[in-house]
Amino acid sequence: MSTFPNQTAPNNTSMAPTFLLVGMPGLSAVPSWWTIPLITIYLLSALGNSTILWVIALDSTLHRPMYFFLFLLSVSDVGLATALMPTLLGLAFAGVHAVPASACLLQMFFVHVFSVMESSVLLAMALDRALAICRPLHYPTLLTNDVVSKIGLAIAFRCLGLHLPLPFLLAHMPYCHPQVLTHSYCLHPDIVHLACPGAWSAVYSLFVVLSAMGLDPLLIFFSYGLIGRVLQGLGSSEDRWKAGQTCAAHLSAVLLFYVPMILLALIDRLQVPVPQPAHTLLSYVHFLLPPLINPILYSVKMKEIRERILKRLQPKKVACAQ
Repeated sequence: MSTFPNQTAPNNTSMAPTFLLVGMPGLSAVPSWWTIPLITIYLLSALGNSTILWVIALDSTLHRPMYFFLFLLSVSDVGLATALMPTLLGLAFAGVHAVPASACLLQMFFVHVFSVMESSVLLAMALDRALAICRPLHYPTLLTNDVVSKIGLAIAFRCLGLHLPLPFLLAHMPYCHPQVLTHSYCLHPDIVHLACPGAWSAVYSLFVVLSAMGLDPLLIFFSYGLIGRVLQGLGSSEDRWKAGQTCAAHLSAVLLFYVPMILLALIDRLQVPVPQPAHTLLSYVHFLLPPLINPILYSVKMKEIRERILKRLQPKKVACAQ
């Protein structure tokens, strides 16, 4: 791991003008090695999610709750991957470790806004699947366009309302530790750990984490418990298979998003002696893999999306004038 000049600096009680990021351990001497996969992952993520957005926006038959939430999921995936890129590319191309505090807090804001947005959308999609399977006859009346619009607004207010105060609170917190972060991007748990003991803003940061990333997976898995009970009561295995297939893409997306996050939280909380390269790689998997894999999952598992994409990509036949 790189050694930073400020890492052994005396403690202070003011906001540092810069934060120092770490890259992938062992790659600081050859930063060009990881630029190719990094840029490839981002471009493929942007292409896949843009295709989903394009197909849903242009096809009126897909203007239904399930696809509206999928649209929001693709927006959050594109936003999350884009928010991570400035510092990742700076480290990969030029080995830039020092990031101004204002830029770091801005990146932190967008990373967590889009992370909470993704978590909220996955929860909304779980609600959609639970209603469709557990209350199929009441589904059209329970999840109307008006209700879906209100859910979308609630997601937006939740993301912005939870995280808008954080950059301002963190900018005025007293810092008693060297401003060296543990990732290649700015995250608020990282920044809060550098604060002086007793800084009350850390309590708010903990509330933000627990109220979103802690609560959402519990509610999602509760909804799947309800779905599982209904599937057990279905008459034939074929009916259970068809109903289960409608949840396959969403459940895969849920596991892909939450499992690395839960592993990282357990490693940090239990002080598990995991090598730093493995810890850093798991962090990359949590943030960069869902935007890459989600479009593939939904294109493969959802027949309507797959058919619309293929239809849009087919060249149109032009009739010859007689």
